[in-house]
Formats: sequence, structure tokens, C-alpha cells
Amino acid sequence: MTPPTPRQIALGALVAASLGLGACAKRAPESLPPEPGASTVTDGAGATDPYATGAGGAAVPGTQAHFETAVNGQNTIYFDTDRYNIDSVDAAALQVQAQYLAQYPNLTITVEGHADERGTREYNLALGERRANAAKNYLQSVGVAANRVQTVSYGKERPVALGSDEGAWARNRRAVSVVVN
Repeated sequence: MTPPTPRQIALGALVAASLGLGACAKRAPESLPPEPGASTVTDGAGATDPYATGAGGAAVPGTQAHFETAVNGQNTIYFDTDRYNIDSVDAAALQVQAQYLAQYPNLTITVEGHADERGTREYNLALGERRANAAKNYLQSVGVAANRVQTVSYGKERPVALGSDEGAWARNRRAVSVVVN
């Protein structure tokens, strides 16, 4: 048997490194949360309608629209740069969300963590996760059951404000509560 050539050694090392990195990859969740604003409330035909309205045009309880209306648009909390702590303004908004969830004990929500465009993808995913978990932990501390709140991080992948200035960055550093069902 002849010894391997330098090219074969390099190819073998490349394959081994690729397999090693693949084993370290983060696994995708079993199911993704709904798109922003989505809800699993269905209309009479079984179609999902996150902004379903009842008689008189009022939002149907249990929908994202009803949730947003009931919490006076406080379904989003904002963070300072590189932070994930809950301040007094955030606490007040989360308290209102907890009160809504107490009125509708069958609902679950997903808290989406977001970051601005600065930083690496990995850093922003981790920061978004910390932000979502901070909101979830606060909701749990005021009585919302842990199994009713899921979290997901989108990092910088779903900005609400486009631009590379402090105003856009401030709007994108957020955690958003979305009704799942």
C-alpha cells in the first residue's frame, strides 16, 4: 500500500473538520413560532385569522389583535444596547400582559427576542434569546405559568425599522409577545 499523498491528507482533514463542525451545529426547533402577528384562532371555515373581528368590528378574544388592543399596544418592550434587563417601563408593560393572560388562561404566547443590526449573527441570536427569556422570567414571576410562554430569538433577522442609525437600532432592540392560541 502506498502512503497517502499530501492532497489526500488535506482532503481527509477537510472532510474531518466539516464533520466535526456539523456535529456542533445548533439544531432547529421542532416547530417554529407563528410569523409576527399570527394566531391560531380560526374562523368558521377553519382558516387562521390573527385579526378576526366579531360583531361590530371588535377583535375576537384570543387573537393577536385583541391582545394588542387589550394591552394598549404594550406587547413590545425595548432594551438598551447590549442589555436584556427589565426596567420599570418594561415591567409595567409585562404586568399588563400578565393580567390579560390571567383573563384568558387557555392562551399561550411566544416572546420573540430581537437585536439591532450591529454585532455578529451569533451574538445577536444569543442577545435576542436573553431578552426573550428576561420577559418570560418576569411573566413567570408575576404568576404566568412557564408552559404558557415560549421563547424564540430572531437576533437581527427581523428588523421592524430599516436604517443604520440610533433611531432604527432602538426600535429593533426588543422583545415582542405574540399570541399562539
